[in-house]
Amino acid sequence: MKAVTTPSATASEPCAASVDVVLPCLDEAGALPWVLQRIPPGWRALVVDNGSTDGSASVARELGASVVREERRGFGAACHAGLSAATADIVCFCDCDASLDPGDLVPFVRRIAAGEADLVLGRRRPRARGAWPAHARVGNFALACLLRRRTGLRLHDLGPLRAARREQLLALDLTDRRSGYPLQMVVRAADAGWRIAEYDVPYLPRTGASKVTGTWRGTWQAVRDMSRVLAEDEGRAGAGAGPEPEHEPTDRPDARQDTPAQKGTRP
Repeated sequence: MKAVTTPSATASEPCAASVDVVLPCLDEAGALPWVLQRIPPGWRALVVDNGSTDGSASVARELGASVVREERRGFGAACHAGLSAATADIVCFCDCDASLDPGDLVPFVRRIAAGEADLVLGRRRPRARGAWPAHARVGNFALACLLRRRTGLRLHDLGPLRAARREQLLALDLTDRRSGYPLQMVVRAADAGWRIAEYDVPYLPRTGASKVTGTWRGTWQAVRDMSRVLAEDEGRAGAGAGPEPEHEPTDRPDARQDTPAQKGTRP
């Protein structure tokens, strides 16, 4: 069984690495100010608008973020559009609903930049009643068990907060564009021999209504998507390349970046 470290993330000054933070967004205008003001100084926020109707894209631009438009609906589609638009050496992912603090990514990036890990994940620790509904926890636990059986990784969570090097992420050739994207990333990274670490991070009640795990139906859809990913990737075990080779990023014609690259996200 492969061990995964689970220290608690501690507040510290951002390291000097080049970092883009991908923020998949669907109607998160109310949460964006809280999220963007917590982007570490010098990092770039890439807000991927996945069809918002509440003016999220305008809010993000006004707060200094770069905005990428992804017309194809789906969590994975938004995440991959952000990854394709990223230019920094290290790419982080964070939900855009104020349930997770992007400032907690600092120790993740430090470990990646120091060469101590290839993929760092956040293990969500609820800080308030109702932050993580019971059905969502059960679904997450079931998937973690399936992942352990499939890869040998003793992970506790498949949460969205994570960091890795851009070139290596692109080399994984991720194909899922729905809720299975985060799991497929971990499975293919494990198959490629990546060193995967896990940090405890605070998990807060989200702002607004959940599109996925806030309902039984959404949780079931996410579990079904991820179970499908596990089945589809079963034959890839041991076939992936290791973390050393670098690949040029592929262009995404359907993902458009509205604003030029900006190195800060605070107005």
